[in-house]
Amino acid sequence: MRKIDYSDKTLKNSRIGLSFREKVEIARYLDRLEIEAIELPVIENLQVDSLLVKSIAAALSNAVLTIDVGWTEEGIDIAWAAIENALKKRLQVVVPVSAVQMEYKVHKKPPVVLTLIETLVKKCKTLCDDVEFVAEDATRAEREYLKEAIETAINAGATKITVNDDAGTMMPPESAEFIGYVKEIVNGRAALGAGTSNSLGMADICAVESVIAGADRLSVAVYGDSADIQGVTRILLGCSEKCGAQPNVKNTELQRNCDFICRMNNTDYDKRTPFDAGVRAKDEFNIGELGVGDDISVVAEAVNKLGYDLSEEDMKNVYEKVNREAAKKNITARDLDAIVASTALQVPPTYELASYVINSGNIISATANISLKYNGEVLSGVSIGDGPIDAAFLAMEGIIGHHYELDDFQIDAVTEGREALGEALIRLRADNGRLYSGRGISTDIIGASIRGYINALNKIVYEQ
Repeated sequence: MRKIDYSDKTLKNSRIGLSFREKVEIARYLDRLEIEAIELPVIENLQVDSLLVKSIAAALSNAVLTIDVGWTEEGIDIAWAAIENALKKRLQVVVPVSAVQMEYKVHKKPPVVLTLIETLVKKCKTLCDDVEFVAEDATRAEREYLKEAIETAINAGATKITVNDDAGTMMPPESAEFIGYVKEIVNGRAALGAGTSNSLGMADICAVESVIAGADRLSVAVYGDSADIQGVTRILLGCSEKCGAQPNVKNTELQRNCDFICRMNNTDYDKRTPFDAGVRAKDEFNIGELGVGDDISVVAEAVNKLGYDLSEEDMKNVYEKVNREAAKKNITARDLDAIVASTALQVPPTYELASYVINSGNIISATANISLKYNGEVLSGVSIGDGPIDAAFLAMEGIIGHHYELDDFQIDAVTEGREALGEALIRLRADNGRLYSGRGISTDIIGASIRGYINALNKIVYEQ
C-alpha cells in the first residue's frame, strides 16, 4: 500500500505573534511526528530569520527542512546559507502560474515567468540535490501553460512538483481530475504533491481525492488554510483500503502534539509580558555532560546547542572556566548556561539597580516599583504583573522603553539554610536574534532575578 508523505506548512502560515522560541518548539513537535518535511517561509530579516532557520535545523532529526527561496538568485544564496547544515534539507521554488497572480504578484508576463522558473530551479540544483517546484494557484492556470511550467521545472532539475489550489474553489471530483491531469505530465519523473485550500471547508476531502488520483505528497498544517493534518490522517486511516494509501506519520502522537501546537498558537496570554514564551524545561537541551577530557570543539558545540553565538575570545574564556569546573564535577546544560552568563561578554554597566519595592499577595495583583541608574540619572518604572518577578521585568521594560523576549528563566539555591543565597539565570533574545544571558545572586530571589535581568540587558545595550 502506498505511503503518503506530509509537507507541513504550520510554520510557513503562522501568525507573527509567535516568539522565536515558540517557532523552534513547534518545529520540534512536528519533527516528533516523523512527517516527511517542514516548510519555512522566505527569509526577510537576514539576521533574525537566518538564525531562526539555523536553530530549527539543529533541532530536527527526522523531517526534511524545506525553505522558500523567493524569486531572486540572491534569495537562494541566503536561504542555502541558513539551511545548509540541516541534517536533511530542500530548497523550494514557489512561483504563481495563473495569469492574475503572475501579473499582480510577480509583475511578469507568462514567457518571462517560465524563464524565471528555469533560472531559479537550476540555481537551486547547483546547491542542493533536493529541489521542489510549487506551482501556486495552479488550478486557475491555463492547462497548457501549467504543463509548460512543470516541464520547465523538471527539465531544470526539480525532484518534487507540487500544485496548489490556492483559490479553494475546486470540488472533490474536480481535484481528482486535476491531479490525474498533472500526474500524466509528471509521468513519474518527480514526486507529485497537492496543496488544497480550506476557504470553502473542503481542503481535507479534496486532499484525499488527490491521493486517490495519484498524488504522492500532501501539503498539510496543524492550523490555518491548508488541509488539516489530523483530519486528512483520520480519513486516510479510516478508508485506507478505498484510498489505496496510508499516511506516513506517527499517528500515536499526532493528537497530543497538535493540541500542544494549537495551544501555543491560540494562547490568550498578554504578549507584552516577558514570560510570553514560558519557562524552559531544564532537560530541553540534550548536550549530555561535559568532562575534563572534552576539547574546545565539544564545548563550543554544546554552547551552540544552547543557542549562544560567542566570539572566539568569549569561547576561550568559557572553555577555560568549564575545564576548571569539570575538575570538580561533570558540567550539565544548567551549569554551562551559568558559566556563559558569568564569563562571556563581561561589559561595563549601562544600567545599575538603585532600588526596588515589590508588593504581592494572594488577594492583590503583584506590583513593582523599580529605579535604575542610567548616565547619572535615576529612572523609575511601575508595573503590575502576573506575580512579583513578572511585574519587576515589566517595570524595567517600561524604563528602557523596549521589550526583549525572555528566552529562559531559571532559579536555583546556591547555599542552604535560612540565609541561603538564591541564583537567577536570565536569557534575553535581542532584536538581532542573538541570546544574552545574565546572572544575579541574592538572599532575595526577586532581587536576584532583577539583577540577572539587568546583567543581560547591559550586554545587549553594550553590543548595540
